[in-house]
Amino acid sequence: MDATTTYSVFEILIKSLIIGGLCGFGLGAGAARMFHAPTTQGMGAFRTLGELNSCEGDPASHFSFGLGFFFNAWASSVAAGAFTQDVDHRIIPHWGAAAIMTRNRNVAETLHNPKKMAIACGIVGALVVAFLNTTASAVPASLQTTATNVLVPAANLLVNTVMPVIFWLAAMDAGRRSGFWATLFGGCAQLIMGNAIPGLVLGILIGKGVDDNGWNKVTKTMMVAVIALFVLSGFFRGFDIKLLQSFMIGIPDWLQHVHNVLSGK
Repeated sequence: MDATTTYSVFEILIKSLIIGGLCGFGLGAGAARMFHAPTTQGMGAFRTLGELNSCEGDPASHFSFGLGFFFNAWASSVAAGAFTQDVDHRIIPHWGAAAIMTRNRNVAETLHNPKKMAIACGIVGALVVAFLNTTASAVPASLQTTATNVLVPAANLLVNTVMPVIFWLAAMDAGRRSGFWATLFGGCAQLIMGNAIPGLVLGILIGKGVDDNGWNKVTKTMMVAVIALFVLSGFFRGFDIKLLQSFMIGIPDWLQHVHNVLSGK
């Protein structure tokens, strides 16, 4: 490795540590603040909140959950030179949570604490981004082809097949109501979105919410929001048209016109 290459790798490392630290700091604080909504404004994706809750305060679960997506993100960065959304949605928040919950599993003092989550995720983000960027820059072009043809499909199999099965088994183990709603919403998510994990997580949340508090205003509102989410997601993805076509049913002109207008055609 010549001096120019060494300097380039060192420059990538320094920039990655800074960017990853700042990114992780914001992600950790924003994810923790979501647990205090609506009294405090949060910043993050709903699925991040749901997936953090699904690990139920267990550091090993948080670490293993993030690890499952880490290999996919690593393969993508090596093969394509770009991060997947799992880096900020799943890996950094879960590994940050695992780090601060190793000695204290009280979620009110750890996972729900924006200051502690910001610091932990800032450190994790710096290390993760630095590792992904430096390894991606150091891999020869010939090995990038191998990563594209072998590692990416294997990682996609893990995310699209293995992880949904694990979540579904966890939902069934959580109780009859959680298993029912997770199976229902997981099936809908698989049909509409191509991945059952969002539906499984939502099903677990609703099932456990009803088990703990019954059908109160919060759980009813959540149910309406989830149904609206699936309806809108299916509509904007053209699932209604595909469904009619699969049953050999003609598509009404007004429905096709609505899709054309919303898609800008």
